[in-house]
Amino acid sequence: MKKRTKTNIILLICVILLVLIPFIFVKGEYGGSDDQGTEQIKKFDPHYKVWAQPIWTPPSGEIESLLFTVQGSLGTGVICYFIGVAHGKKKAQENSKNDGKQQVTGK
Repeated sequence: MKKRTKTNIILLICVILLVLIPFIFVKGEYGGSDDQGTEQIKKFDPHYKVWAQPIWTPPSGEIESLLFTVQGSLGTGVICYFIGVAHGKKKAQENSKNDGKQQVTGK
């Protein structure tokens, strides 16, 4: 097995462990930070009134989670696309430089 493949497998196992370990060992309820912030504000200022309301509220928590995941996935896709384009441009420039050097030296 190549060294790179072995390294990738080890990194994949580490990522899976980092994802699964909190679900196994951390007991409690998982909630959004926006809910926790609102609770703390109301705790310190009971007369607090919310000044912004959502335009649309999803029908369930599952739909809200789905939309959040889709939004994150699309954002990740866009970022990775531009990283890939930049990497491809750099590789093409390196290849064209190497081709020019080979033609000059006659190799």
